[in-house]
Amino acid sequence: MKLSEELTWRGFVGQTTFDDLTVIDKAGLKFYLGVDPSADSMTIGNLAAMILVAHFMRAGHKGILLAGGATGRAGGDPDGKDETRAKKTDSEIDHNVASIQKQFSQVLSGEEFETVNNYDWFKDIPVIDFLEKIGWHFSMTQLLDRDFVQKRIGEGGKGLNFAEFSYSLIQGYDFLHLFRTRGVTLQLCGVDQFGNCVSGMQMIRKIENSRADVFGMPLVINKSTGKKFGKSEGGAVWLDPAKTSPFKFYQFWLNADDAGVIDYMKIYTFLSKEEIEKIAEDHAKNPSERLAQKTLAYEVTKMVHGEKTVASVERVTKVLFSGADFSELTDEDLANLANEIPTVKLDGDSKTITQILVESEIAKSNGEARRLIEQNAISMNGVKITSDQNISEKSLIKKGKNQFVLVV
Repeated sequence: MKLSEELTWRGFVGQTTFDDLTVIDKAGLKFYLGVDPSADSMTIGNLAAMILVAHFMRAGHKGILLAGGATGRAGGDPDGKDETRAKKTDSEIDHNVASIQKQFSQVLSGEEFETVNNYDWFKDIPVIDFLEKIGWHFSMTQLLDRDFVQKRIGEGGKGLNFAEFSYSLIQGYDFLHLFRTRGVTLQLCGVDQFGNCVSGMQMIRKIENSRADVFGMPLVINKSTGKKFGKSEGGAVWLDPAKTSPFKFYQFWLNADDAGVIDYMKIYTFLSKEEIEKIAEDHAKNPSERLAQKTLAYEVTKMVHGEKTVASVERVTKVLFSGADFSELTDEDLANLANEIPTVKLDGDSKTITQILVESEIAKSNGEARRLIEQNAISMNGVKITSDQNISEKSLIKKGKNQFVLVV
């Protein structure tokens, strides 16, 4: 498929200023996408945008990825999603920018692109020059009509300071600067950022008398809940393994809803149309096998965390939930598993299963632990336990369907 056809089929086309989307089918456009450094990691929402970037680059377009050191200092994106976040220090912002740039390289490994930080050009611009050369061209009426402004100053809003109000102008100037210095004529974004991105497009038209465009991808929606996709019970799903472990990351995708899993696969993987349609067909025949979810979890975890890590996560998952042999787990697998479930250390001694159940707080007392054993509710390494016994080596204790204790 041509790029315009593929992006349409995959669900990446939301709102755009192109009169005819087929203009992107001809290679050679220079584009950019910006990320706000509100944290030291991107989320799977950002990941969808990274994959969009990759599609453009694989079609022969030149990409620039911007981490917003300047917009971060202005308070970050004031879209109303997090009105209470504290202002970050310069060192925090610099750390976040560096972390995000590192993730650009990890996610887009093998692709050619440039990374930039908008603080590099904003730090030398006098405020009077910015007001004279940029602010002069913007109508307050238009700025006040922006959705994020209305949310913050309308009834029930928490107000908007001037630094946050200026976010749209700063973001718009990024587009103008990249147009002037690198020939960028296209900005990619989520549709929730479309208005801010249009500011840059208008700036280029008014000041440079030139054409520029914006391509906004839709927000990914969980079809079973109608809410924005990408939240787990613990909050955002992060790309940084220190924030969302590879195991939890894999489980998030493995638990994707049937109604949306094929759509997520179109957006979050590079599997071809033919491959995805075959998976959808096989999945529909036997949904209980969860072929689509397993494929999705494997592909996305491999992209973000690497093939070695996803192989480890798959082995652990099969032992926990599919009855695979506990002895097949490597030392690395066990170390990863110890971060996910309660762990009891033998410290060179043996312990009874009763002791282990109480120490791990699976059972509140020795009596409760013994009753669980008598009721056949406890298994060790996949085998049901009928009486208490000593354990002197690495083992996996399981209560019911999904409560586990690792013994090391």
